[in-house]
Amino acid sequence: MEKVPSVRKLDPTVVNRIAAGEVIQRPSNALKELIENSLDAGSTQIQILVKDGGLKLLQIQDNGHGIKKEDMAIVCERFTTSKLNSFSDLSSIATHGFRGEALASISHVAHVTITTKTADSPCAYRALYADGVLVPVKPGQSADPKPCAGNNGTQITAEDLFFNTPTRLKALKSYSDEYTRILDIVTRYAIHNSGVSFTCRKQGAKMSDVQTSSGASIVDNIRKLYGSVASELLPLEKTLDTLNVKISGYISNANYSMKRMTMLLFINHRSVESYAIKRAIDVVYSTLLPKGGYPFIYLDLEIDPKNVDVNVHPTKKEVHFLNQDKIIESLIDTFEQVLKSANDSRTFYVQTTLHGARETEVAEYKYVRTDSAATTLDAYLNRPKHDAMDVDQEGESSITLNNTADTRVHVNLASIHTLRKRVKRNENKELSSIFGHHTFISCVDDMLALIQYEQNIYILFYQVILGQFHNMGQLILSNPISIKECALIAIEIEESKGNLPEGTEDANEIAASISTLIISKRLMLKEYFSIEINEEGELIGLPMIIRDYVPCMDKLPLFFLRLGSEVDWETELGCFDSLTRELAILYSLDSPLNQSDKSDYFWKVEHLIFPSFKTHFIASEKLKNFITQVANLTDLYKIFERC
Repeated sequence: MEKVPSVRKLDPTVVNRIAAGEVIQRPSNALKELIENSLDAGSTQIQILVKDGGLKLLQIQDNGHGIKKEDMAIVCERFTTSKLNSFSDLSSIATHGFRGEALASISHVAHVTITTKTADSPCAYRALYADGVLVPVKPGQSADPKPCAGNNGTQITAEDLFFNTPTRLKALKSYSDEYTRILDIVTRYAIHNSGVSFTCRKQGAKMSDVQTSSGASIVDNIRKLYGSVASELLPLEKTLDTLNVKISGYISNANYSMKRMTMLLFINHRSVESYAIKRAIDVVYSTLLPKGGYPFIYLDLEIDPKNVDVNVHPTKKEVHFLNQDKIIESLIDTFEQVLKSANDSRTFYVQTTLHGARETEVAEYKYVRTDSAATTLDAYLNRPKHDAMDVDQEGESSITLNNTADTRVHVNLASIHTLRKRVKRNENKELSSIFGHHTFISCVDDMLALIQYEQNIYILFYQVILGQFHNMGQLILSNPISIKECALIAIEIEESKGNLPEGTEDANEIAASISTLIISKRLMLKEYFSIEINEEGELIGLPMIIRDYVPCMDKLPLFFLRLGSEVDWETELGCFDSLTRELAILYSLDSPLNQSDKSDYFWKVEHLIFPSFKTHFIASEKLKNFITQVANLTDLYKIFERC
């Protein structure tokens, strides 16, 4: 007969670690609890530092009201909180935290250090915690909080997360995956709490991966953290008096879609998930977006706390609320109203004249007899051969156009958005319209071209690179070209012209340093600009900025020399701006010295350069000085009519 096992009480340490495993499932859960504590403390600035995906180090510092010294002894014990007195308080809880389990749970699976200072305290106090209680820095010393220097607020450091639960540690995927989850949590709370400054970075990194200012609006933060979707957002605002619910937020319009839905849902200022709401939103957008397209949603629901049960999930990931079906139905009605009223932002092509209606006669002298969208047979005939490379290399080199159409990459870099806005801010819309809808007539000479726009006849590469950033094709070189040798050629040319300053270093040293610098940046150049360089310092590929257009390879030596001297490699914005300008100089079409090359030059101007104006070009105010109207067809017609 088998022995009946006896029931025994678990050791408190085992109980606490089991409970900690439910509340703190991964580093991002721990950070979510700590961020909510900082927000409850009235913080306006929250800084987060992470190492190895938060497993080695997870630190959060705020400028909130801090923790009293006398409370530090019990702050990491289970069920100790300043936000709840009785069970009935749960029905009106307005803070993020309430159970008093977050710090306790973290202290049972990590080494916790808390440094805190209140406004009326003469100094800060620091204490170490393990398994929910104070522990000394060294054995034999007192475990009481020690005075130290510090600012108002609290800094909580959790080191070696899950050090005593190896199974949980092995179950986590990777450091990068955990860090991505951390960034997602920080991003959500940064957008929702627009009056709070958030910063999140890896330990040792100079740049923050998330950084917002306390003065930014919700839309500003969405623009900074999610990019171009901010310009496609529609405001959402509705109060349901009968249900005591307030709806607010921003949703993407029908012009915008992405491969996965981004939904930032907050209920009473807690980041939560609701599969019922998500499915309902999917149904609304399924009739508006193409198959496989999903919207961007930021939704803030304020529901009477009495109608919300916040205590249904260990990590407060989900909440239940009364009248869920009615609230979702009203929410969907609000979505449909907002999206329907925003249809005027979409572009539709319609018949301007009803069938059978009498057309208004247009004076013959006002006819526009050209079509800017039309092409000529010459565009497909007499195509010039690609420029040969006049660079001192063994054997001849040729170019292959890599036209493989990869999936377009959505660029979300603030610096690129800044540069594009700078171009757009200086736009002359009248000139942009002229270049966008012109008809090319002919080249007058090497410097002047004649184009027609509607009834008027009028006498780029930087903008194209910005527009195609991270999405350019590639020109593959059959034989790699040495960067160092190119730089040496350029130095010799500049030296022969007397352009080098006195006391310049040895040419070989300069060329070697330029080659080393460019090699160190080769991964960035390949990813963003399609400039491919191998580890030996040889050029393998150049960007295909305009289809079928190959730059003059005689300019390569000077290009590499200027990469070493003219590009600002220190700042992101300065680097992208100056590097784009140098590429534009390399690709700009110069008038040929040899008369036999003129026909190829004119063909490129007419069939490659000017057509690009129609799709990529934003004309600036400075161009006014270089465009002259030489005739008006209406006036010319009247003159010929008199003849």
